[in-house]
Amino acid sequence: MPTGVPIGDARARLFDAADRLLLRGGPSALTSRAVTEEAGTAKGVLHKHFDDFDGFLAEFVLDRVHRMDERAAALRGAAGTGTVTGNLTEALTALFGSVAIAIVALVTFRDGLRARLRETWPVGVPVLTDAAEMIADYLAAERDLGRLDPGAAPEGLAPMLVGTAHLLFADRTGEAPTEAAVRGAVESVMGGVLV
Repeated sequence: MPTGVPIGDARARLFDAADRLLLRGGPSALTSRAVTEEAGTAKGVLHKHFDDFDGFLAEFVLDRVHRMDERAAALRGAAGTGTVTGNLTEALTALFGSVAIAIVALVTFRDGLRARLRETWPVGVPVLTDAAEMIADYLAAERDLGRLDPGAAPEGLAPMLVGTAHLLFADRTGEAPTEAAVRGAVESVMGGVLV
């Protein structure tokens, strides 16, 4: 006789619970007990699917990073449409208005998680490095379309844009930056290379 009710995709439920906890309470809110309670599962469910809590967190971070693939494709597809400033403002706001900024804090908060991530992510901070690659690809496409100065260096501009946006969105306790503030930051970085 079964002793429990099937819970569907336990990993997805646990990851979604981690999202909610991270957004509400920051990295310190993430404990195995808090995640399983938020997911409505027994604590053993987490340990059935993951070696330990840092293993869970590493897979959670990588899962959320891989979700950026859709966002990257959409941004790349926007090349040649709208304005470069508008496209970048929208992409950075969507990126940092999501759980991404909280993931950056989580990675810097937990030494064990960083060590685990280094096994598969040898350089940089997940989310930030993917964001820089996403934006560099977009900027290269815009340069190829003639909407950026031919001498523009996407690989240098992208980290500046990501770093600037990260600083704007980093304070989780205050108001989120306005679209005008993000646009102003983008214009400051991009002003010299827009055609």
